[in-house]
Amino acid sequence: MYKPFFLQRLFGSPSSSPGMPSRAAVRSARRAASICHDLLSQRGEVSGALIAREALSAYQSLEGQALEAFFSFLVKEFSLDPEAVGRYADAYRKDPSPGNLVRLQRAVESPRQELFRRLNMAPGGVGVLLEMRRRLLGGLAEHPHWTSIESDLAPLFRSWFNRGFLVLQRIDWRTSALVLEKLIQYEAVHEIQGWHDLRRRLQADRRCYAFFHPTLPDEPVIFIEVALTRGMSAKVQPLLALGSPVVDPASADCAIFYSITNPQEGLRGISFGNLLIKQVAEDLGREFPRLKTFATLSPIPGFRKWLTGGTGLREGDPKHAQLSALLGKLDGQDWFADKARAAEILKQLSRLCAYYLLYAKQDDEPLDPVARFHLGNGARLERLNWLGDISAAGMRRSAGLMVNYVYRLDDVERNHEAYARERRIIASRRFGVLAKDSLLMRGGARRRTLTA
Repeated sequence: MYKPFFLQRLFGSPSSSPGMPSRAAVRSARRAASICHDLLSQRGEVSGALIAREALSAYQSLEGQALEAFFSFLVKEFSLDPEAVGRYADAYRKDPSPGNLVRLQRAVESPRQELFRRLNMAPGGVGVLLEMRRRLLGGLAEHPHWTSIESDLAPLFRSWFNRGFLVLQRIDWRTSALVLEKLIQYEAVHEIQGWHDLRRRLQADRRCYAFFHPTLPDEPVIFIEVALTRGMSAKVQPLLALGSPVVDPASADCAIFYSITNPQEGLRGISFGNLLIKQVAEDLGREFPRLKTFATLSPIPGFRKWLTGGTGLREGDPKHAQLSALLGKLDGQDWFADKARAAEILKQLSRLCAYYLLYAKQDDEPLDPVARFHLGNGARLERLNWLGDISAAGMRRSAGLMVNYVYRLDDVERNHEAYARERRIIASRRFGVLAKDSLLMRGGARRRTLTA
């Protein structure tokens, strides 16, 4: 009988592959898988919770080859039964009765999903399953057969972490030290340089909010840092400066969302529901009625990588030569210090960046992950900012460019619906003008519809 390659590696003869798991690793994985089978066979809630705890403990003891073997057991022994699916599908086609529909629905749900639900009965189950998904995502490239496990975990997390379960809390200096330490550890957009830096980010003209899940009370699911300013900020370094003056927040007319971080790798790709930013903006508006503008100062993390290899230009194309010359200039150290030289680079880069944000796609959504997040939350693509982030990370990610997305509270839900249904990007007219003048649009390049 034919076995897929990964099963040959796992269950074949010891000499069949030098990378095969050791007998000890397979035994440990088999023990954990056997407990999972026991868990699925239980009907009592109390005994099920006890076995769920035992299964999680057995899983958490696995590392390296044993963990790989366990995931392969999950694929081999907890997947759908194709024959049963076909049988119940045939029965439903012949007689589309409610009973046949229920039996078909049960047949097309893999035993893994019910296993994960039962594992969640144990204390700390959600946290362990998050860690499981983190490990799975990290190993998919090498173990593509794990995709079926991930496809069962992802919908459960979408259900468990929908907006209705998340609780918004303000973070300040009185918040528990455990949570504050995690903010320092997790901050992914603009690194927090210790406690003095964190204290500045929590002072009177700053706000920090986090969304928590009831099962993870000390683990922020997403956190948002805000600066209360006069006017819409174009550069992030002044906002991050430890010595920046603390302004009277009551005099601010703009709330700048300058860092939004999802610290849970196990929730990568899981939407927490839309309009999260709107809730924070509404809370700020109640506290500070003078606030008129709610905007982000956002990185453009994929821009420079896209410039280097994702534009689709081929060698020999004159536009490719122009782009290569531009990239060569960006490789020079402190190239932006020469104002005359930087002005010409700015003209080309800003046009290319506008094109990237409007037209570079992943399937039918923007290629840039930050753009996907804000547009999905109902924001308007408003303004490009030259040298908005001159840190090493900012120059590496986007040659220093940053972008403002604006949240107009009366328009947020309409913008969100336009994006969700038609993938329409709501942008200021300036973006369309810049993109039109980019070298990628010249010469009759294909244009997509843009709502301005």
